Amino acid sequence: MAIETLDLDKFESKTANLYESIVVASIRSRQINDAIKLELNQRLEPIIAKETEDDTIMNQDKFNISLEFELRKKPTIKAVHELMDDKLNFRFKGEEENQ
Repeated sequence: MAIETLDLDKFESKTANLYESIVVASIRSRQINDAIKLELNQRLEPIIAKETEDDTIMNQDKFNISLEFELRKKPTIKAVHELMDDKLNFRFKGEEENQ
């Protein structure tokens, strides 16, 4: 996977400063990661429930699902793109909504 460069001035302009942009993106990244974990567990649960010790078909199904999830964009990259594309609404405790 190729490395993307990020213009820090544009990234910083989305909030009051660079560190706030990092915090907003990291919180969103955790939310995306939690949603991905939940989806993965929901898709694997029926397969694991039916699985026996020598069931190679079920192992292939688990492998295919896992491979599909590995090919997705990483949560951090998604969060940064959402912030840069102004798709995130965020606010800090005690403040009015910023974006």
